[in-house]
Amino acid sequence: MTTAPRYQGKYRIESTRLPDRDYAANGWYFVTICTRDRQHFFGEIIASQMQLSLIGKIAQQFWVDIPGHFNYIHIDTWVVMPNHVHGIIVIDRPAELSSVPTPHVETLHATSLQRQSARCQSMSDISPNAKSLGAIVRSYKSAVTHWCRKNDRGDFGWQTRFYEHIIRADGSLDRIRQYIIDNPAKWESDKNNPTNLWM
Repeated sequence: MTTAPRYQGKYRIESTRLPDRDYAANGWYFVTICTRDRQHFFGEIIASQMQLSLIGKIAQQFWVDIPGHFNYIHIDTWVVMPNHVHGIIVIDRPAELSSVPTPHVETLHATSLQRQSARCQSMSDISPNAKSLGAIVRSYKSAVTHWCRKNDRGDFGWQTRFYEHIIRADGSLDRIRQYIIDNPAKWESDKNNPTNLWM
């Protein structure tokens, strides 16, 4: 029997990123972002319906706002669950822009860039591509965290990493959309099985 690798004494999830994949390339990406220790910061499922907490409403609003802060980025099907967010992010830049570096990417809370922590800034500095999927997710996570800290909800936190899956032209888009839509109804059977968060 094999066991998962450990990092600082804790089990961790292996990266699903493809080593040769340009995650700033045009494409459809299914992402899952979990809260720290999968705590139920975003609300609860009642009668197969998600009841958002205040933080859940903020997480939802900031997710919907993503296209307003990144050019040529769209969102498709998504859901905020008690301890994670599932969503489809679409990168669709015109061909002439797809390989041209962008000098600046506006974050979800650009007016407070100077007030970000040193850790957030260092993460931004080491980003492989300011237009990448990772930069979008990092900006989203940072915006929610910033709101929570500013509004006396400093106990909120995300898992460090996130899961992503490249949606290929093989008919899987509709299956993934349906998986996202069905998530609240399947919560009772899935909530104690972390592997189901990763499809």
